[in-house]
Amino acid sequence: MSGKIIYINSSQYESEVLKGGTVVVDFYSSECPPCEALAAKFEPLSGIYGGDVRFIKIFRQDNRPLAEKLGVLSSPTVIFYKNGAEVGERLIGGIRRSDLVKNLELLIPEERAAELRALAKPLTTECDVLIIGGGPTGLTAGIYAAQARLKTILVDQALPGGQVKITHLVSNYPGFEKPVEGYMLTHFMTEQAKHAGVEFRQAVEVSDVDLASKTILVDGFETVRAKKIILATGSSYRELSVPGELEYKGNGISYCATCDAKYYDDRDVVVIGGGNSAVEESLFITKFARTVTIVHQFDKLQANREAQERAFANDKIRFIFEHEPRAFDKRPDGGMDVTIEDLKTGGRKTLRCDGVFIFAGMKPNIELFNGSLALDRWGYVAADEFLRTNIPGVFAAGDIRSKPYRQITTAVADGTIAAITAMKELESIN
Repeated sequence: MSGKIIYINSSQYESEVLKGGTVVVDFYSSECPPCEALAAKFEPLSGIYGGDVRFIKIFRQDNRPLAEKLGVLSSPTVIFYKNGAEVGERLIGGIRRSDLVKNLELLIPEERAAELRALAKPLTTECDVLIIGGGPTGLTAGIYAAQARLKTILVDQALPGGQVKITHLVSNYPGFEKPVEGYMLTHFMTEQAKHAGVEFRQAVEVSDVDLASKTILVDGFETVRAKKIILATGSSYRELSVPGELEYKGNGISYCATCDAKYYDDRDVVVIGGGNSAVEESLFITKFARTVTIVHQFDKLQANREAQERAFANDKIRFIFEHEPRAFDKRPDGGMDVTIEDLKTGGRKTLRCDGVFIFAGMKPNIELFNGSLALDRWGYVAADEFLRTNIPGVFAAGDIRSKPYRQITTAVADGTIAAITAMKELESIN
């Protein structure tokens, strides 16, 4: 059986939702990229589960009193109901298909869920260029490839934008007289890619990646097969593997000052690291925090001279050199204790703070590729000047590849080179 999506307002909430039996509700907004990404999953699932579950959408911007009453503060927010009571967990932001399915199946009997699950028939999609990763590199490659009238699919396990979308301000990107918010810069790039004709698969799960045959499996049912693949998965924050780090990640330990510094207004913060990111992010944190203590393993900072001078001149920042963290613990009052070791004497002491930010460098996101790529000694993908890897027809671009500098501008340049090279190789075949 297939269902349909019903659009309602707050006056219909009680009759359509609370008295509607099994219901899934999507609170959405306009001009909302995560909402668009959800719609690409919500609508097909309504065709599978719609005979058993009512699919309802509520425009949050026109129904704010209801949304606020329900504690819905962002879009999209998906809530699941059974006989008027919430079931499962609320889903927000970049929502994956598997999480939707898991919660939908809580609303119906297990046998029926198995029957409906079987209706999701495997799908195979062919394209000219497949781009894995949706940061500035992938978006630029997509723009070039799609404008060349190549069928281009961009797949991202999160939402497009990469690290730039959580960067507070970008002040050195050409074309902007004044600093531009990172999320707006990537929004412009994403919209340009869409207008060029790039097809997006956003907030999806990627598995069964076979670079040799140029195929990947998306969300467990769509096989995407390409003639050329551009790998643009970027890099991510490097963890320290210190006891307590994973336990308190997102609950006292953060890797993103732009995301979390605002939660430490007039509080004390410890920063681990001494490179550009650590120092520049510490300066940003001082806009909120009462004090920032930078703990660094070396006897001097590795950041650029300008950032160092600004940090040393900032009264809120103090430095502890030649020390490393050995443990992170959470206190009963919600604060954090950081045990650090003096690398010269071996002595240890505890720093009391309200939160910890870790900036220990980056690592390439290559886990998807099953060791099939040639790497440099630091673990980044080796590629030639045309960004070709050791696998024919597969390119590595952006922060994933071996290169001396990693900036938004160099990422965009890589996307350009990879797309043009792929295009010319396809032209030579045809």
